[in-house]
Amino acid sequence: MGAVKNLVKLLILVEVAVALAGPGVAALSMDYYGMNCPFAEYIVRNIVGEAVMGDPTLAAGLLRLHFHDCFVQGCDASVLLDSTPGSKAEKDALANKSLRGFEVIDKIKDTLEAQCPGVVTCADILALAARDAVLMVGGPYYDVPQGRRDGRRSVDTDTLTALPSPFLNASALITLFGTHGFNVQDMVALSGGHTLGVAHCPSFTPRLKFEASTLDAGFASSLAATCSKGGDSASATFDRTSTAFDGVYFKELQQRRGLLSSDQTLYESPETQRLVNMFAMNQGYFFYAFTQGMGKMGQIDLKEGDRGEVRKSCRVVNKPSW
Repeated sequence: MGAVKNLVKLLILVEVAVALAGPGVAALSMDYYGMNCPFAEYIVRNIVGEAVMGDPTLAAGLLRLHFHDCFVQGCDASVLLDSTPGSKAEKDALANKSLRGFEVIDKIKDTLEAQCPGVVTCADILALAARDAVLMVGGPYYDVPQGRRDGRRSVDTDTLTALPSPFLNASALITLFGTHGFNVQDMVALSGGHTLGVAHCPSFTPRLKFEASTLDAGFASSLAATCSKGGDSASATFDRTSTAFDGVYFKELQQRRGLLSSDQTLYESPETQRLVNMFAMNQGYFFYAFTQGMGKMGQIDLKEGDRGEVRKSCRVVNKPSW
């Protein structure tokens, strides 16, 4: 009888813990698709691997897709929805114009729908694809629990204040990331995702004009030449190893070769300089901190139950059943 009472107490404590964990968090698990689509992770990794081997720059694109999805209305694949007549979607917002990797997500979704229709969400595909893309270019592996639901809303104006501007200083970045539950170390580590990819000239030309004191002169001349020749469509890499996930990004900041204002501010600010130096010196610790940050990011504002769905196509919401 005592054992039964203890079991009841334990179950009550579990329910309380679930409630305190907040909306969406308890819905995720590592074996969410274990019964209905057991090869889901394998399928995602296989397709991501093929894509990144063919074009290593896609690693940055897939990581950025997940980030831009989660920071706007939570991790609900809203960034994948196409615009409709009279409604401009997130993917067509100015901040998202350079997003890449949509065709990789489409291929994953089509393959999964053929294997286990109506089971795996686009939001989970984004989270898994980002992890696998990072892994394929030398970054750390981390667990991605599944069970996110796909959202039904995607509006371009939602991006205006949700996504970090390339012109923010460290204090503003700390505040913005803090609204999602990130601490300072999380923010700096996730900024290290800029070890992959490029930025286009409009994102950094103001830095060339107004931040000479924190910008290496030779680097500034190179960037100016790039933008003068190619205009707004020209781009520059965030660091010298832009298709490898490593700690070079932080070493570049120490040399005042940060591409964006929001990059270099991490070294210039007393609030974050210590972390930049630590990550530059110890890549293993950067990898650890990055995985911690990605774990938190993958659980931002999750949709549950009627608030979400399992889309048949990642580009459009499901049609009502009635």
